[in-house]
Amino acid sequence: MKKRIIWTALAVLCAGQTAAQGNLSAPRLAPTADQAQTAYLSAQILGRYHYKSVPLDDAMSEKIFDRYLKALDPERLFFTQADIDSFADARTRLDDAILKGNLSAPFAIFQRFEQRVTERLTDARELLARDFDFSVKEGYPYARDKAPWPADEAEVRDLWRKRVKNDWLRLKLAGKDDKAIRETLGKRYDNYLTRATRNKSEDVFQVFMNAYAMSIEPHTNYLGRSASDDFDISMRLSLVGIGAVLQERDEYITIRELVAGGPAARSGKLAVGDRIVGVGQGPGTPLTDVVGNRVDEVVKLIRGTKDTQVVLDILPADAGPDGKHKQVSLVRDKIKLEEQAASKSVIKLGEGLTARRVGVIKLPAFYEDFEGRRRGDRDFRSASRDVARLVDELRKEKVDGLLIDLRNNGGGSLREAVELTGLFIDKGPVVQQRRPDGQIGVESDERAGVAWDGPLGVLINRGSASASEIFAAALQDYGRAPILGEASFGKGTVQTMIDLDEVAKNPKPRFGDLKMTVAQFFRVNGGTTQLRGVVPDIAFPSIADGDSFGESSYDNALPWTQISPADYRIVGKLGDRVADLQRRHQARVGKDKDFQQLLQDVAEFKRLREAKTLSLNEAERRKEKERQEARLKAREGNKLAALDDGLQAGERSLAADLAAEKARKDSKDVLLTEAARIVADEAELFATRTQLALRERNAAGAGNATTLR
Repeated sequence: MKKRIIWTALAVLCAGQTAAQGNLSAPRLAPTADQAQTAYLSAQILGRYHYKSVPLDDAMSEKIFDRYLKALDPERLFFTQADIDSFADARTRLDDAILKGNLSAPFAIFQRFEQRVTERLTDARELLARDFDFSVKEGYPYARDKAPWPADEAEVRDLWRKRVKNDWLRLKLAGKDDKAIRETLGKRYDNYLTRATRNKSEDVFQVFMNAYAMSIEPHTNYLGRSASDDFDISMRLSLVGIGAVLQERDEYITIRELVAGGPAARSGKLAVGDRIVGVGQGPGTPLTDVVGNRVDEVVKLIRGTKDTQVVLDILPADAGPDGKHKQVSLVRDKIKLEEQAASKSVIKLGEGLTARRVGVIKLPAFYEDFEGRRRGDRDFRSASRDVARLVDELRKEKVDGLLIDLRNNGGGSLREAVELTGLFIDKGPVVQQRRPDGQIGVESDERAGVAWDGPLGVLINRGSASASEIFAAALQDYGRAPILGEASFGKGTVQTMIDLDEVAKNPKPRFGDLKMTVAQFFRVNGGTTQLRGVVPDIAFPSIADGDSFGESSYDNALPWTQISPADYRIVGKLGDRVADLQRRHQARVGKDKDFQQLLQDVAEFKRLREAKTLSLNEAERRKEKERQEARLKAREGNKLAALDDGLQAGERSLAADLAAEKARKDSKDVLLTEAARIVADEAELFATRTQLALRERNAAGAGNATTLR
């Protein structure tokens, strides 16, 4: 990802554009003049500068229409076929809506969606008054993304009857009585209804604009101001606030976590579970009531300028709804998001002479403080800088090998991918880029030397994308490190951020940003990671479904292709090493109980995924539950934490949610352990080769000395 602005005569594109909104029937949410201008300007930029040139015409309108409906109702639980038929006029006119600045059609569709959500959830609420017959043999089709739209009201009502029945049965099997079930589900559906009324005009616009952008290509997006701010925060790993993680629980905004070292934690006046009921912008200012507000709205009120004050009206965790409030005044400060930064650990393997220490660096994203770098800040934050520091620390800890864990790393800065690669290769090309005009550019590591020249492995999975794939592919092509895990996502495209307000020369933020695909990247060997991803040298079992997750799941993804290789020098014979490592890996996991249990879990996930229907017969479901329970009980030390309790996020106590989250974090990471063992094997091979080479050199030296005599 690059952060830049396309400087052309783009400003003229929005000049004179009006907000011709048409005659709307006073909907709850309506498009604004700014949104009409934003849509038009975005269309001009995407039509002229996107890597994949696609005209905005009737054919594109149909794609936008289908993607918009999918974004609103992905499981086809709310609209009926009659609703879809009633939108027929809009199917080929959404291009005109964008180009003419009349967004009434997508907003009218959303208005119908809100209406249907209210109707379906009201019906669900009323179903709780009846009793269900769980002796009947019928099923609930829970995977409906490819199902036809319900034909009529009767069909959709029956679908919701089955959905509510399934929700009820899950709680019943978890041991809840009828009264508790009615209370739990009643509150759940009420919360759904409440959230359905909290949508704003900007939410509708963002969904629609992303339907348009992603109809061109999957990784092009529109970001409103809030989304753009969140993106910037995720890249620089810092924000200005109080250092509290917030969560919606019922109608309250609740403190879920206090960030160590932040103003909230330092004050000693706030605790996990405290509820924020009001926010003021300094002493003596009026408090804004935030009960019933969305968490993002409250976050906006709390964040602000460094060294300014914010006042919180707090209902303590142990107080009832009518309990005594307290006011807490805090000074906003810079908060570092350390949990999203690179981190290290050491895995100790073996004993005695065979003992090995493998350093692990977990990298969640390729972050970079763009503005800090631009300003010339000496201490600006970046992934490669943090990893370089951690590598140095691990070297001092005398690790035998290094494992870079890129699982679920969705990418980030392209520059950081190049600089991170440069820590492990001594100069050379890292990635090639092809622009829309066909020109090929090469991004290279220009710095001599490496941070680590010892045994190295890279762990990836289906969630490893973009910059992660650039890094993994480069190390694979150079023969520098074996790649372990699953085939990666397959995103082989480069995006740039375009500030629409800069283009339009708006004095204040109004339009948001475009994240637009501007190039395709290629490996130094000439291939691309696009669509196929990086194929691991040693494959691990995969839970991910390639048909529903990854680049191949998109119907408009760019195809795989190839260009000429770059001029680079292979530094290691990976094939010879991998063959030996693979043999050792197979022999080990065949006897490893944890790994074999993982294989069982993968098979079980696959079985459940392919079923796509849940039985609503109590006897059948109870039998299935007992089977799962027996399977888990057979495992040493298992406390059955993974069993379904029928509850959703926010329905358990906060303490229970936090305990479950900690248990997941502390659970065995079988794949990480095995990846570390492979790196340890590599370290052993490395040491053996080094000793052999040393003996050969000594022998050669002795032979030469004899000859000279």
